[in-house]
Amino acid sequence: MKTSAKIFLFLLIYFIGVTALYFFTTREPVGTVALALSGVMCAIVFTYISIASKGTGQIVSDDVDGEIYQGAGEMGFFPPKSIWPLWVALTIAVILLGPPLGWWLTLAGIGMGLWSLSGWVFEFYRGDYAH
Repeated sequence: MKTSAKIFLFLLIYFIGVTALYFFTTREPVGTVALALSGVMCAIVFTYISIASKGTGQIVSDDVDGEIYQGAGEMGFFPPKSIWPLWVALTIAVILLGPPLGWWLTLAGIGMGLWSLSGWVFEFYRGDYAH
């Protein structure tokens, strides 16, 4: 994780420098804001990695003499299949069709969103994959 933190620190410094250079050469606000927000995102990731690495200690990828087999083991829980992302995507489509077609459609989409998002969040508390 130390290497990852160093990469994002470098990117943060890079985006700060490029943002300043871009602003003083073009005086264009949209590109300046985009570059500044890229730097902010790098700062967020750098901060998270720095804090997380203090809690986990050294990981295999930071060890110069580390071998591939040392990183073996359970990596986490990954869902086997789910229909809920489709319903959430359809919900977003319904909500975004609301302004051009009628605001009532946005309200219906918000109700549909509560149903589909709660189904996605709680899918592993019921049914075949309950735990």
